[in-house]
Amino acid sequence: MYEVAVSLIQMFDNLDMKERGSKTCSGAQFVLERSSVLVFLPGLGEINYMHELLTNMVHKRLQVYPLHSSVTLEEQNNVFLSPVPGYRKIILSTNIAESSVTVPDVKYVIDFCLTRTLVCDEDTNYQSLRLSWASKTSCDQRKGRAGRVSKGYCYRLIHKDFWDSSIPDHVVPEMLRCPLGSTILKVKLLDMGEPRALLATALSPPSLSDIERTILLLKEVGALAVSGQREDENPHDGELTFLGRVLAQLPVNQQLGKLIVLGHVFGCLDECLIIAAALSLKNFFAMPFRQHLDGYRNKVNFSGNSKSDCIALVEAFKAWQTCRQRGELRHPKDELDWGRLNYIQIKRIREVAELYEELKNRVSQFNMHVDPRRPVMDQEYTYKQRFILQVVLAGAFYPNYFAFGQPDEEMAVRELAGKDPKTTVVLKHIPPYGFLYYKQLQSLFRQCGQVKSIVFDGAKAFVEFSRNPTERFKTLPAVYMAMKMSQLKVSLELSVHSAEEIEGKVQGGAVSKLRNIRVNVDFQKQTVDPMQVSFNALDRSRTITDLLLTVDVTEVVEVGHFWGYRIDEKNSGILRKLTAEINQLDLLPLPVRPHPDLVCLAPFADSDKESYFRAQILYVSGNSAEVFFVDYGNRSHVDLDLLMEMPCQLLELPFQALEFKICKMRPSAKSLVCGEHWSGAASRRFASLVSGCALLVRVFSVVHSVLHVDVYRYTGVRDAVSVRDVLIKEGYAELAEEPYESKQSHEALKGLFSTSVENVAELSTSSPMKDDEKYLIRVLLESFSSNKLGTPNCKAILHGPFNPYELKCHSLTRISKFRCVWVEKESINSVIISDAPEDLHQRMLVAASLSVNATGSTMLLRETSLLPHVPGLPALLSALFAPVIELRLVRPSVCPACVKCEPGGRSGRLSGLPRGRGDT
Repeated sequence: MYEVAVSLIQMFDNLDMKERGSKTCSGAQFVLERSSVLVFLPGLGEINYMHELLTNMVHKRLQVYPLHSSVTLEEQNNVFLSPVPGYRKIILSTNIAESSVTVPDVKYVIDFCLTRTLVCDEDTNYQSLRLSWASKTSCDQRKGRAGRVSKGYCYRLIHKDFWDSSIPDHVVPEMLRCPLGSTILKVKLLDMGEPRALLATALSPPSLSDIERTILLLKEVGALAVSGQREDENPHDGELTFLGRVLAQLPVNQQLGKLIVLGHVFGCLDECLIIAAALSLKNFFAMPFRQHLDGYRNKVNFSGNSKSDCIALVEAFKAWQTCRQRGELRHPKDELDWGRLNYIQIKRIREVAELYEELKNRVSQFNMHVDPRRPVMDQEYTYKQRFILQVVLAGAFYPNYFAFGQPDEEMAVRELAGKDPKTTVVLKHIPPYGFLYYKQLQSLFRQCGQVKSIVFDGAKAFVEFSRNPTERFKTLPAVYMAMKMSQLKVSLELSVHSAEEIEGKVQGGAVSKLRNIRVNVDFQKQTVDPMQVSFNALDRSRTITDLLLTVDVTEVVEVGHFWGYRIDEKNSGILRKLTAEINQLDLLPLPVRPHPDLVCLAPFADSDKESYFRAQILYVSGNSAEVFFVDYGNRSHVDLDLLMEMPCQLLELPFQALEFKICKMRPSAKSLVCGEHWSGAASRRFASLVSGCALLVRVFSVVHSVLHVDVYRYTGVRDAVSVRDVLIKEGYAELAEEPYESKQSHEALKGLFSTSVENVAELSTSSPMKDDEKYLIRVLLESFSSNKLGTPNCKAILHGPFNPYELKCHSLTRISKFRCVWVEKESINSVIISDAPEDLHQRMLVAASLSVNATGSTMLLRETSLLPHVPGLPALLSALFAPVIELRLVRPSVCPACVKCEPGGRSGRLSGLPRGRGDT
């Protein structure tokens, strides 16, 4: 059918020519005026497919515009623009243009006679948009969009007999296919008897099963009272509760009404009013067509580290409010510019503000008021409120709870070939001699972040992004952006030479041994070198010469994560010699503009003497930059004029600063709730433990150049004290498992230090084969850059990016346990990557709304929130908000190893049982 529509569009040229005739003037042919075409399609997926078909028609002059509810208002207005002379305007629309939008210059309408209607799943009450035939009245309405100012034509892509016999005359009434919750609450307010009796008088009365199911759901929510005795329970009626009266007075659905009431109870009413208003209307976050990645990045920035779409809505709304109160958005143009910069649709956020004020006035009638005050002295208030809001979201949107499967760490490590999953993504289908195209590959990922290195390994490539050494351990935003590119199916295309062409023109085919060689491209050092074939824990552990180190801490990143340098006599001598060598050189200014990740020389004043040291630029702001001294681990602000170029010979010596992470430790629940991963009190306590004295460090493992260690504080007055034990004893931390890679490295270190020094030296010797390969790589790169190979005449489509730690979720309710789950692509949590795969505690995702596909096999989650990684939180929230819970005692054949078991080997568990939906 799509091909038929394209053929029709091509045919319209002939129709336009026939109607206007051949017009000439002074021997010159006038440009043919091409009429606009409106194509009615059932949904966004069909629009995207048709858009791709039309835009790939190279020789046709077409201006194609999508028109549906999720595109921005600015993009919707583009359909009213006059096309460029000689071009035809094509509008691909859902039924939004059926009656609410009229484009005057449309002459042709192509109607697929399809639509998507909102219906409720009978088993779960989940809503779904099902593909169905549009009614004849809707199709006639679509036909009326053509020829508003001149003669028009409508082409329906169905057989005439099918139109006469199978297309329905009218659409199914909404009362027969949509939720009845709001209707029944309003009926209860009338107090005119049972809802089924009153609804039976409607023109299209709903079925008894729909009414019974809705009554049950309202009792689950708490809007209708439940009688004490199950025998007396009326499945078709119930008494209206206070919550029910509140919900009946609010112009939002039951779950959002409950959110507002819970917000009042838990002291976050203002935030809940904003969320309820925003979720009741069209999303004010702009996701422009073909600019989805930028819109997604902006939404993530508003959410901070909360991983919540709802909190992103709150923060964006408050940012807009604050700017207006300051007078920064006094003029409409300023407000529109602010909206474009922040990917926010101003008209829609104004509508949210109006509904927010209306909701605030309505709940004030029930003595619910927004309290603008906040505790002045509580530095952790913001984090506590955010956690409370997340709990309220879980309560309001019960039972839309989802959990995640666990990634296989061993398989993931093998797939990543030892690269850091928090900074690396994998590409597949790399062409032969892929390292020749590293600049193309770097430019493809420039919109994600700064690429540090690319390792080419046969048909695979590992793209590693730069990590700021002063930021905590977490998956980089650049990795999320790269994974989002894959989800959006952004084409990754390289212009390449065929392998035969390369081998025929360079060194008489001698370069053929490089076809699938492992090559590392280091953008920081500007080198392209061959690498060892294997990446195992032993290779990564050879940088350590001793398991016991004495270090001085120079930079605390977060609790348990810090930078420092060794203060033993040998290392101190190396640092003195390096400093003397640098300051004897004739230093030159930087040859390039300073930018983040650039390695250079920077001054630092110590003991009233200023010397230059090796440094990496972190940020550039105005005329100064923040730099990180790579041999000591501290940072400082330096004027740009004082930064100097680093000679090549100084890059060969490894950086002497070491990055440490205390092993077998994770934040306690209190730290997670009261801070950003760690509470402020925990951060202050850790800083007091590691500063002011030398630390004794025992290396447990080395993972991606980070030393996982046990840290001991020794002052000379008493025995050494373990910093981890102090933090656990004081409630800031708790014991945790080490990752698989850390355990693997630990075993390798034990084996390494059990061998003699001579054997270790033999392991580290380089192969003479590498020199030959390095020479051939240089020859091949020179031939490519000097265009001796000619212009690339092939295209290579890459697959990916991939990350083996990406998580997929599943429902926690029994009735939906085996359905596939997809998170809406506009959601922040449409890409989730595990930061701690070794932690087996279940983590929960809450969805504000969900729908199912036509077959009921797949669920689509919208406006999701990822709750904090607190052990046991999913079970606690289920028990707290479930309408009914049961305490079940199980008698296992073998008693679990648990000191809290009851006598006789019985252990108890709580399970929430949402009636009608299956247990959680």
